[in-house]
Amino acid sequence: MALRALAIDFNSFFASVEQQERPELRGRPVGIVPVLAETTGCIAISIEAKALGLTRNARVSECRTRCPGIIIVEARPEIYIRYHHRLREIVETVLPVKKVQSIDELECELSGDFAQPARALAVAREIKARIARDAGPCLRSSIGIGPNWFLAKLASDLEKPDGLVLFDEADIPAKLIARGVQLSDFTGVGESMEARLRAAGIPDVATLYAASSAQLRAVWGSVEGARFHDWLHGGLQEREKTKTSTIGHSHVLPPEKRTPAAALAVFYCLFQKAAMRLRHEGFYAGALHLSVGYRDATDWSADLRFNETQDTLHFTRVLNELWSRRPAAHQSKPPLRVGIVLGQLLPAAQHTGDLFEAATETTRTRLNTAIDTLNLTFGKNSVYFGGAHGATGYAPMRIAFTRIPNPKLEEIDATRGRRLKPKPESPPSSDEG
Repeated sequence: MALRALAIDFNSFFASVEQQERPELRGRPVGIVPVLAETTGCIAISIEAKALGLTRNARVSECRTRCPGIIIVEARPEIYIRYHHRLREIVETVLPVKKVQSIDELECELSGDFAQPARALAVAREIKARIARDAGPCLRSSIGIGPNWFLAKLASDLEKPDGLVLFDEADIPAKLIARGVQLSDFTGVGESMEARLRAAGIPDVATLYAASSAQLRAVWGSVEGARFHDWLHGGLQEREKTKTSTIGHSHVLPPEKRTPAAALAVFYCLFQKAAMRLRHEGFYAGALHLSVGYRDATDWSADLRFNETQDTLHFTRVLNELWSRRPAAHQSKPPLRVGIVLGQLLPAAQHTGDLFEAATETTRTRLNTAIDTLNLTFGKNSVYFGGAHGATGYAPMRIAFTRIPNPKLEEIDATRGRRLKPKPESPPSSDEG
């Protein structure tokens, strides 16, 4: 079983970037949040905070209780994207990057001499050394090496931070068992899948490894089970390509925007951003979904389907229609978070224009193209539809770990990244996030 893959996981990536950029944060527990508010959750925490028992998604108030010295920093996605590209360039001076798995994970392919254990380990150490030298010592990584990305990824998760683990043919499954690997440690085994495996008489790694391809296919109920079996045994079965099925954005509202009117303005901003992405990625959308969450833990959502379009003005009409459908009981409640999703996506090449609206569609296409061009040239929200007025600063760039935004399509504000100072002397007021 040859070594073919090297997985690099940048440890506590967002927090580590902030520590590299700001020396005063180094060696201290740091939490990264999407918005400066006491009840928001951390999207990342530093290695020092993890050592104190904190986990990602912990609320700011909980972090302060468990770690009074923690420093809370507002996320700066544009900086993280810049570091992502820089780190990839550094890695590629040593080894080609086969695939970007996420903003903080890279997959490299091993071949030739690099597939030999001693050479693979030497290359991994060289990658770590060049990152420390060329990006900074705060950018630590855990590297896993294995017969395929699936096992290399597992290896990279076993020693954090700054780990280096290699699985070769003789290590499977004995080394996995010796290291205490659990079913839930495998990519693709979530809580429900683990329950299904246990129900099928597969409670541990040894039994999982001994199971046949047909058994795992039955547990998964699809060919994914057979793929999992192949990966576990070091095979190179290709992973199914992820298909884009929706484009959307969501936002936790800051305290000053928790009114229905302000929430609607943020909605306009979010869907204009989503519509621009839709056009850039070459899709038409045939459905719009809105959702609102409230401080009392209730929520409201609605959706509407229509002929596929890329037209922002059409989405505006649909948004207004859905917004008017809110139940009376929801119309005065202070919203906490809003979300919008464009669905029923159709590739542009498969779109057939409306015969009776051809002239209008052509005019709208020119208008949207002109607006997109102006925003790409002069910066996000240089031109926008009036409904978003007053809220363009409240739909900042967000990074889903599996999607790296294109900064040209997102709001970029280099002044972001303010600190939320500790308030140990008094509890947060009731209107804080």
